[in-house]
Amino acid sequence: IIAEFIIGNLSNGFIVLINCIDWVSKRELSSVDKLLIILAISRIGLIWEILVSWFLALHSLAIFVSGTGLRIMIFSWIVSNHFNLWLATILSIFYLLKIASFSSPAFLYLKRRVNKVILMILLGTLVFLFLNLIQINMLIKDWLDRYERNTTWNFSMSDFETFSVSVRFTMTMFSLTPFTVAFISFLLLVFSLQKHLQKMQLNYKGHRDPRTKVHTNALKIVISFLLLYASFFLSILISWISELYQNTVIYMLCETIGAFYPSSHSFLLILGNAKLRQA
Repeated sequence: IIAEFIIGNLSNGFIVLINCIDWVSKRELSSVDKLLIILAISRIGLIWEILVSWFLALHSLAIFVSGTGLRIMIFSWIVSNHFNLWLATILSIFYLLKIASFSSPAFLYLKRRVNKVILMILLGTLVFLFLNLIQINMLIKDWLDRYERNTTWNFSMSDFETFSVSVRFTMTMFSLTPFTVAFISFLLLVFSLQKHLQKMQLNYKGHRDPRTKVHTNALKIVISFLLLYASFFLSILISWISELYQNTVIYMLCETIGAFYPSSHSFLLILGNAKLRQA
């Protein structure tokens, strides 16, 4: 997990650095580059949160965290994970609107206003964030009330494990919406590419035209996000079970797999971006 922590900070820091240098030199930055900067910053925060969570779980220190400290720790995780997931999803939507070709009036309307659409979606996701924070705060308050009534070690440990699973379950439920949206974007990109290839065949053109290449690159980025987040999602699910059965080895393995997602996907984004790749 330490290696993934280092790789994640370097790759995400590289994305922020190169785009900021480009921003300063050109006095302007494209929408996708702005998204990449915010996404990279949120992933740096998420990677640090994973490291802190891993350290506390390894030494069974989370239970000693005060009410305020517990809220700061969990809320920081929620905020960083929220923006990390939703920004990656918005990036998928951006590729869909920019690259895909559909004749639907609604799609064409959104395509012409892609920057406004992205901004509105980003602002709209704050509703999910606030609802998530409210739900988690209720769980924290309930657990702290029970903890203050009975402070014996056995009660505290078992109840904290139940509380931890409830928090993870709530966060996962709020993660399903952006994951579903990203998956739909992927399917629409595949459908658009299929239509484009059929059109190329009718016109007796090869499959290596620029538009096909753009479609393919976008699909690689979106599918890598879906696969890596699916592994992240699965690692959280398994960690629930391991936490309930107090299997530290499996729990640590799941944390390691979880850290692989924000680290490796940013590295793939660098490879898929011409400017970052050349730098």
